[in-house]
Amino acid sequence: MKTIVYSILLIGISAGIMACDGKDSKTVTATIEVPVMNTHEVKPLVEKVLSAEEQAALSPDQVISLFKAGNERFMNNDLTARDHSAQVRQSTNAQYPKAIVLSCVDSRVPVEDVFDRGIGDVFVARVAGNFVNEDILGSMEFACKVSGAKVILVMGHEHCGAVKAAIDDVKLGNISLMLEKIKPAIDMVDFNGERNSKNPEFVHLVCEKNVENNIAQIRERSPLLREMQDKGEIKIIGAVYDMDNGKVSFL
Repeated sequence: MKTIVYSILLIGISAGIMACDGKDSKTVTATIEVPVMNTHEVKPLVEKVLSAEEQAALSPDQVISLFKAGNERFMNNDLTARDHSAQVRQSTNAQYPKAIVLSCVDSRVPVEDVFDRGIGDVFVARVAGNFVNEDILGSMEFACKVSGAKVILVMGHEHCGAVKAAIDDVKLGNISLMLEKIKPAIDMVDFNGERNSKNPEFVHLVCEKNVENNIAQIRERSPLLREMQDKGEIKIIGAVYDMDNGKVSFL
């Protein structure tokens, strides 16, 4: 990094700055160093926002491959340098996302970054414990049937507080009602060890079963999405995000 040295004249105001001998006012010169940005730094990429034609040409498998490649870049700290302001302007009048991701609300799961996606790339629905209800099912139907998304991804994550709370049967306000949506996954786990939230292996298995259960819920409770899947127009898949290394493991 380069620096530019500026000379600044510090001129006395009113009485002025007196010299040490007290005889005359003098002009004092000081220097400061101002950092200058390296001219070789990476410039943001103005990535083109997907058009309707480009979205239509994508297959569900291609979208999944793009997600996997993006996750590799995320793990390698090689995220695309995007010009988000430009992407906002490009997507003002329409949007043609590739997929919709159902994720937990956990602040440690940055969905777009995890798959190295930009503005206009994905719909994201978030709720603690990544479960479906009528509102989220309606959002998925909008994303796929109306807006043309090709993939529905239900993504759980390791160390999920909602899953642990469901295992512990936490009772607290509306949280208790929310946890009822996750509890079916607990009974789906065939496990002979300690069935509590302090056992990482058991928590992991419940997390996976919760993803699988919600994929089944989507297919059962949305005839519209099930029909699209049967026709090969979309794929409904699951994954688990590992906070320890940033990897998304597709189920």
